[in-house]
Amino acid sequence: MIAYFDIFSGISGDMTLGALVDLGVPVDWLESQIKTILFSEFKIKSETIQKNGLSAQNLFVKSFSKDHSRDYQQIKKLILESNFSKRVKEYSFTAFEKIAKAEAKIHSQDIENVHFHEVGAVDAIVDIVGSFLCIEYLNIKKVYASKISLGSGFIECSHGILPVPAPATLAILKDVPIRPHDANYELVTPTGAAIITTLTSDYGKIPEMILKDVGYGAGKRTSSSKIPNLLRIITGKKDFDENNDNFKNNESVYVLETTTDDMSQEYSGYIFQELFKIGALDVCHIPVQMKKNRPGTRLEILCKKEDLNKIIDFVFKESTTTGIRYYKADRIKLKREIITIKTKFGKMLAKKITNLDKSISVQPEYEELKKIAKKYKIPLKKVYQQVNLDINSLKL
Repeated sequence: MIAYFDIFSGISGDMTLGALVDLGVPVDWLESQIKTILFSEFKIKSETIQKNGLSAQNLFVKSFSKDHSRDYQQIKKLILESNFSKRVKEYSFTAFEKIAKAEAKIHSQDIENVHFHEVGAVDAIVDIVGSFLCIEYLNIKKVYASKISLGSGFIECSHGILPVPAPATLAILKDVPIRPHDANYELVTPTGAAIITTLTSDYGKIPEMILKDVGYGAGKRTSSSKIPNLLRIITGKKDFDENNDNFKNNESVYVLETTTDDMSQEYSGYIFQELFKIGALDVCHIPVQMKKNRPGTRLEILCKKEDLNKIIDFVFKESTTTGIRYYKADRIKLKREIITIKTKFGKMLAKKITNLDKSISVQPEYEELKKIAKKYKIPLKKVYQQVNLDINSLKL
């Protein structure tokens, strides 16, 4: 299952929980799970309301605790000593750590000494831990999100009156695509920012999916604009079985393409080799026929998002191209691992690949074969033949 957070009117902890409850998470189950760490300090209530004709869950957390704040160490202990799954613990810890680091930087404090006020309250713990429990309950494996709409104006908090977006919210949203909104109030809370940035690194348009369900979570403000104060979460499935155990590390990558007809093949060879050194996942040269009937070469590169700018800079610097096309693509890989196999030439490394039909195939590493060919002065093709015979005799 995948989910798309449509953040057209901001995001907060209660909006996230409300939308996830609207998708089918039972409130009683959610409350019982969180009470294993907070005991009887709170009560969760959810009601169905209408906003601009849309039904949404308006979720409330009523706290019975007299102490409305906790420090970072106390929250860490609550999470790490819980009986929640590893995934829920990691997500919860990461979200609170994001908030702690933001507060520490803003107020020039050491992170371990950060004392939370609003975000240390019971309702924030319920919102953050509860959101990740719901993600697990709904069996959501990957989360995508739209660009995040931000409000404006001012907000009163424990530190006084601050501009919107709050400084902590902006710190958490670093490197995340944002967009303006005409609301003159807070749309994105630090809690909401911490939840969405923990869940996803893919922001933009809705991904292709087979739609399953839609949930709406209501914000507490009545919007002064025509846009309802709602968070929409859309769930669905890819047109392949993303739960297939043979798929591993499903991820988004970037594809870069450029064509040249005036570049020395020596330059092309150099660029090809160097691209792998700076992070390219794959590189290929494709012969093409260009304008004026001139033969040319298309350079195609696969890379991760964090290496995109570095690779673009390198191609412009080292090639004769004046333009590069790039776009994001989803990549699926079969499960594979590097293993050591015994051969006539001794032990060597090889790739073990699990196919969709559960069968296993083993592919020898080229660099290993090359070393053997040079060492024994044997033609490379004969090394391939012998190693493949050795592989066929293995019990996998």
